Amino acid sequence: MTELATYEQQNMPAVPDGTGPTQAGESAMEKWAREARVISQVAESISKTSFAGALRGKPDEVTAVILAGNELGLKPMASLKAVDIIQGTPALRAHAMRGLVQAHGHEIELVESTSEHCVMRGRRKGSEAWQEVRWDLDRAAQLGLTDKSEWKKQRQTMLVARATGELCRLIASDVLHGMPYVAEELSGVAHAEIVPDRPALNIADLGGKDGAA
Repeated sequence: MTELATYEQQNMPAVPDGTGPTQAGESAMEKWAREARVISQVAESISKTSFAGALRGKPDEVTAVILAGNELGLKPMASLKAVDIIQGTPALRAHAMRGLVQAHGHEIELVESTSEHCVMRGRRKGSEAWQEVRWDLDRAAQLGLTDKSEWKKQRQTMLVARATGELCRLIASDVLHGMPYVAEELSGVAHAEIVPDRPALNIADLGGKDGAA
């Protein structure tokens, strides 16, 4: 298991089973509306503090972020650190997306990571087949990304974020629901993630480890 995976599994919340207290005769939509009202009250208080970050003074935005995170199993304060709203679209930060996918039992490994390229692979829970994703500067340049300021400053982090989004959609799109993109893909801004160097390994070194990094 990589340093990145260890950190994420220790810091991500457990995935809820979707059950909770429901009043007699209450429909799923009525329950959601009731919970939304409670969350709105909480968001009103949070929006007045520095914990709201860029959403400070925006209680409706804080409510939307907490509601979006709640549908993915995130607690309110975790949602504020995991979800960004970019041009009206909610998106998960790369570390949060990996954490959610891993919390559902799917595996993600950082195989190679340098300032020039990134290789990640993953597999669904119970599957023996690994899916691999590679992002490098040539691919980023074809999309016009390398001229952006954050790509010039934090290429390694941005490569990992791009690989994260593509891999998670590939192996666990059902986990992501309405937030299939990582925030770094939409905003082009890295979120101070510490990415360990992971140079290329000899293929023979991987042969007998069944995916151990």
